[in-house]
Amino acid sequence: MNRKEAIHKLLNDAALELLCFIEECQPKFKDMEGWVPAAELKRALDLNFVAVPVEGKQYGEKGWVFATLARMLEDKSLVEYKKSGNRAYYRSLR
Repeated sequence: MNRKEAIHKLLNDAALELLCFIEECQPKFKDMEGWVPAAELKRALDLNFVAVPVEGKQYGEKGWVFATLARMLEDKSLVEYKKSGNRAYYRSLR
């Protein structure tokens, strides 16, 4: 396996872990039809990171890792996304 394949496999594995976590959280949100707040997922998994070099400027951590993994799942039709006001939600399609 080359480096590109290895990195893509690791990202895919991380996305699948996120999917499993979404599925575990869904019963807690039955009153919301299983829609899990993205903020809850990011907070619970601590998926906010700084995305610029040390000498660069970014004001605080951002959810880019979460967003990338969630989009990978969405592209594979494994989760659905909805936005309500300024809040985002996900739920499994498995």
